[in-house]
Amino acid sequence: MLLSLVRGLYPDVPAVFVDTGVEFPEIRQFVRTVDNVVWVKPRYTFKQICEKYGYPAISKETSQKLHEVRYGKSEFMRQLRVDGVAGRDRQRIPAKWQFAINAPFPISHQCCHWLKKEPLFRYEKETGSSPFVGTMAVESSARTQKAAQQGCFVFGGHPSCRPIQFWTPEETHQCLKSMPHCVLYDPPFNFARTGCMFCGYGVHLNTPNKFQMMEISHPRIHEKALPAFGIPEKMEFLGVPISSAKPDQGELF
Repeated sequence: MLLSLVRGLYPDVPAVFVDTGVEFPEIRQFVRTVDNVVWVKPRYTFKQICEKYGYPAISKETSQKLHEVRYGKSEFMRQLRVDGVAGRDRQRIPAKWQFAINAPFPISHQCCHWLKKEPLFRYEKETGSSPFVGTMAVESSARTQKAAQQGCFVFGGHPSCRPIQFWTPEETHQCLKSMPHCVLYDPPFNFARTGCMFCGYGVHLNTPNKFQMMEISHPRIHEKALPAFGIPEKMEFLGVPISSAKPDQGELF
């Protein structure tokens, strides 16, 4: 959608697609139908990132805190994240997720950086270009805070333009109806968002969750790929079901 809006004004702007290896197949198929797209790849695979840094679970903010407690060397940081410090309670790991400090697998916030951001930063450096970005403030608390601070235009060392920063999901879906888009946003899928197939961020917030919906929309990926990345065991530890979804329970988030 963002690309259609931008090219309405600047037809020759190239699009850049990060072929992460964990995009839904329909996303890759759609990208192949778009002209003037540069495909870039991350330095590491999703599996390598999970093994080297940790799995993206719960939320980016919480996974970072868990990683700092488990692998950091600062006693103050451990106290801040585990017990809390007066006046900085928001920086403490939520009580409901403190048990994940001792998860039988590493948890980290590094996946987004290495899988998506680093390849794009590399492309920007190689070409001297600056990006139009399609993120929205409502997608996370961190993005809401940044949007309030920066607005739609970011200047400085890493400038960017974020034209749909303050759009709502309803506005984006309405706009999609008149633009070329991936079939995942249409019936029978009705995805609200796509994202990386195996990411654990926000899975616990929805019923049915993305893995339960995947059992219906992409049964082979659910059956074969989830176990290959150890997702069933990870979700079991976190208390998140990955199956037994019903088709009429809602949209994938």
